[in-house]
Amino acid sequence: MLTNPRAERVRSVRALSGRSARQRSGRFVAEGPQSVREAVAAHVAATAAGGPAVVLDLYTTDDAAERHGDLLMTAHAGGVRITTVADDVLAAMTDTVTPQGLLAVCPVVTSSLADVAATRPRLVAVQDHVADPGNAGTVLRAADAAGADAVVLTAGSVDPFNPKCVRSTAGSLFHLPVVVGETLEAVVAALRGAGSTVLAADGTGEHDLDDLADAAVAGVDRPGVPDLRAPTAWVFGNEAAGLDDAGRAAADAVVRVPLHGRAESLNLATAAVVCLYASARAQRRARS
Repeated sequence: MLTNPRAERVRSVRALSGRSARQRSGRFVAEGPQSVREAVAAHVAATAAGGPAVVLDLYTTDDAAERHGDLLMTAHAGGVRITTVADDVLAAMTDTVTPQGLLAVCPVVTSSLADVAATRPRLVAVQDHVADPGNAGTVLRAADAAGADAVVLTAGSVDPFNPKCVRSTAGSLFHLPVVVGETLEAVVAALRGAGSTVLAADGTGEHDLDDLADAAVAGVDRPGVPDLRAPTAWVFGNEAAGLDDAGRAAADAVVRVPLHGRAESLNLATAAVVCLYASARAQRRARS
């Protein structure tokens, strides 16, 4: 039982809330039952295949251990070091107002753009200069749910291992490759070279997403018009500024999500969900 909230071990975990500490240590924190469960599942699968550990340490309160005994048994069987801590110790480790009793320390693992391109992905979500960690995590979670093959966060975007971003992914961070730190130009070139059509999501787009979805469902090919059945990389811009002129110009086409009501616009995460699912549906029907 770790009972001292001022212990060095506690301070080192809390420091991972900061980007500089994550960069120095190569570690980040996954908090809460859902994120920890997915981290442990990824750890068990990776180590069983002879790969590296996904979870380095797991901390639990007595109450959480009682409620999530099956998870702790799985983690223990997978060789994860588990430490029971007092409630105030767990609170000192996190930046959340109401900690949920479980916390995992994990190594930062990212994928290379070249490795993702080599798989010739069918659906990729690219986030360009996305600043809000909650938005970035929600887009990553939506990409996972839509069956995307990877998520890219360009240089200048928020760190996907930010605690708020990790929580927003609800465990999806452990499900698919994540690429960080590349320029949009490099990302577009690599994914286009891998056979993907690059579509920029923007409210001023010349193409209407509903029209593209209708054409894909009907199996209609229209010259010069994006086909959602094809492998696609969607590019989503900054929450406030959207994509700049260079970002729109780099894409093969710019697509708008139609607004049928009186709303002025959609936020980044909502627009991403609509676009990714439109592609996922079209691709699924094309394969059936």
